[in-house]
Amino acid sequence: MDFGLVLQTDPPASAVVSLMKRAERNGFRYGWTLDSAVLWQEPFVIYSQILANTQKLHIGPMVTNPGTRTWEVTASTFATLNDMYGNRTVCGIGRGDSAMRVAGRAPNTLARLGEAIEVIRDLAEGREAVVDGNPIRIPWIRDGKLPVWMAAYGPKALALAGQKADGFILQLADLYLTEWMVKSVREAAAAAGRDPASITICVAAPAYVGEDLAHARDQCRWFGGMVGNHVADLVGRYGEHSSLVPDELTEYVKARQGYDYSHHGRSSSTSAAPVSRRSRSTRLPRPR
Repeated sequence: MDFGLVLQTDPPASAVVSLMKRAERNGFRYGWTLDSAVLWQEPFVIYSQILANTQKLHIGPMVTNPGTRTWEVTASTFATLNDMYGNRTVCGIGRGDSAMRVAGRAPNTLARLGEAIEVIRDLAEGREAVVDGNPIRIPWIRDGKLPVWMAAYGPKALALAGQKADGFILQLADLYLTEWMVKSVREAAAAAGRDPASITICVAAPAYVGEDLAHARDQCRWFGGMVGNHVADLVGRYGEHSSLVPDELTEYVKARQGYDYSHHGRSSSTSAAPVSRRSRSTRLPRPR
């Protein structure tokens, strides 16, 4: 098992770099950041400094999306970082919740996401891919390697992760739901003729270190609100009591009344209060 940390790219970026350096010194293998251009600073600029100041740490977004950047730009950016610092990046990708909605656009469809996963990986590894009907290849890439890990919650997204992604990102810590989702991904991989064991499973959940348990829980409660915002889409699509979505997942949004993206990913989130106390999921905002 490997360990990683997830940071927000709040200014100053130097603090993000410093924490990533400390993480590597303490044995962490992965360093992730959130990726929403309006809410936080641009992560790919900061990645260059993180990689320059570490030797083994693998870095990437948790998660980017196929809508805010064109696919060839995303592939070229990752390939450039890999060429400069060795193949030490991972492309975490999803539909684009906060990044798209804050800009007034809807998240990407799963069909678009699935196509983007293959195109970005092929281009970043030096192979030809079709973008908007045009076959292209990035000619300077040599020995490129880019694992693409997909974030997912719903049954169709979990199936897509199993069919196409190199890894599955699960931003949840509930034991029952983790088991259900990982099983769904692996079954989809097997059905697609892939080795289920080849898919990396990445589980992300918040942590707060301290002796005051009530305070620690309050610092982590925002995470359930964020998860609930994702799950609300599933409830709208499949209904509250659906055979496709466990009731344990819909518990997150029973009292949800909207979502404020200005507090996305922060302990001050006003959307944390409606989270059911039965929801047991407990990711780490950067200390100030």
